[in-house]
Amino acid sequence: MSEPFDLIVIGAGPGGYVAAIRASQLGLKVAVVEKRATFGGTCLNVGCIPSKALLQSSHLFEEAGHDLAVHGIKLAPPTLDFAQLMKRKAEVVEATTKGVAFLLKKNKIASFQGTGRIQKAGSVAVIGDDGAVKETLSAKNILIASGSEVMPLPGVTVDEKKIVSSTGALELTEVPKRLVVVGAGIIGLELGSVWRRLGADVTVIEFLDRITPGVDDEITKHFQRALARQGLKFKLGSKVTKAEVGAAGVTLTVEPAKGGAAETVEADVVLVCIGRRPYVEGLGLDKAGVTLTPRGRIAVDAHFQTSVPGIYAIGDVIDGPMLAHKASEDGVACVETIAGQKGHVNWDLVPSIIYTQPEVAWVGKTEEQLKAAGVAYKIGKYPFTADPRSRANGATEGFVKVLADKATDKVLGVHIIGAEAGTMIAEAAMAMEFSASAEDIGRVCHAHPTVNEALKEAALAAWEKPIHL
Repeated sequence: MSEPFDLIVIGAGPGGYVAAIRASQLGLKVAVVEKRATFGGTCLNVGCIPSKALLQSSHLFEEAGHDLAVHGIKLAPPTLDFAQLMKRKAEVVEATTKGVAFLLKKNKIASFQGTGRIQKAGSVAVIGDDGAVKETLSAKNILIASGSEVMPLPGVTVDEKKIVSSTGALELTEVPKRLVVVGAGIIGLELGSVWRRLGADVTVIEFLDRITPGVDDEITKHFQRALARQGLKFKLGSKVTKAEVGAAGVTLTVEPAKGGAAETVEADVVLVCIGRRPYVEGLGLDKAGVTLTPRGRIAVDAHFQTSVPGIYAIGDVIDGPMLAHKASEDGVACVETIAGQKGHVNWDLVPSIIYTQPEVAWVGKTEEQLKAAGVAYKIGKYPFTADPRSRANGATEGFVKVLADKATDKVLGVHIIGAEAGTMIAEAAMAMEFSASAEDIGRVCHAHPTVNEALKEAALAAWEKPIHL
């Protein structure tokens, strides 16, 4: 057994490695246990980072083939060097994971490769690939940051070749002619957009009668129209009940979600993206006495402590949005509390982003949530067609929508669909964290010409009247 630590972190993803670094900064002796050969978890290895690399490459390919002539730039139809595209993606991932390894070393954090299994409070076994215990670690505190895994679809077996998860979709060896995406959530639409832009015929099958559940309805409707114009096809209110792999591809059996006659859909590749679930198997939670919620997540108190004193959990394994940045903030707040400080995360103001073109970003409440809660609100909207910088950029799709309390003018939600929505939402989140009113945002001097002026104008519209509309 090694020398005791102040903190052992199980999982070195965005929640775990950030928590480990912050704990070290606060003077704690820290170890991380990571089952992957590289740090960064799902996000850096097979999630956020490689998908964004492919999204950027596919966007540029689409732009070169269709969108530059209006700028006076005439090119022959571009050809795709698929091997180089995938090589660049791998290089981005490698550089990012190496960066995390450097940060852990810089902060003098001990690292152990293997699966972390809690034996009891204060003790973690490091399990090798062969199932044997490689080492036993002890610590005053244990932090579970094991993340999440792909949700399986009954009746469909993922082989990561013809029927793939999001992981397999990042490692395809060629552009499929026909791609079916099962699930119209964030991951499915992002990856579906990648392969559509690279030349695939993409059909999205969704159980619900709408895409992107949880997103403001008005934004969703505009978003689906935009994606349809780009060539994505949608079969909503439908469920996949069977998948048969053959020499020519995959045959899916699809039925109406509310009942009815089945039909078959043919594809070369099927991408299953129906959500993610907490990764809690093999962690020794039962043995340690750690309680789960009815939804299968780890139950924690306001300070991220589980039912067992000295054992904490953050990120995707607990309640709240399953987002990398939320996990990071959880980790910081948790270890600050362990170190005697007062860490805090406002889950109500965690921004969300869909990195398609146009991007979709939001923070706070939707109109539907405000109506359900009986809150009287007002709306301010501003289209990017009215924004000078957006016109100059040739990116006028979408609008900014600000929801404010009708009585107090406090901003309750901001929803953006547009080319730079993911960047713009940070200003809204900052303003809302400090309880800004629509007037507050509208009266802040925004540089001209920038796309952020659209947020200012939408805030002015919610408060009183926009200037430029």
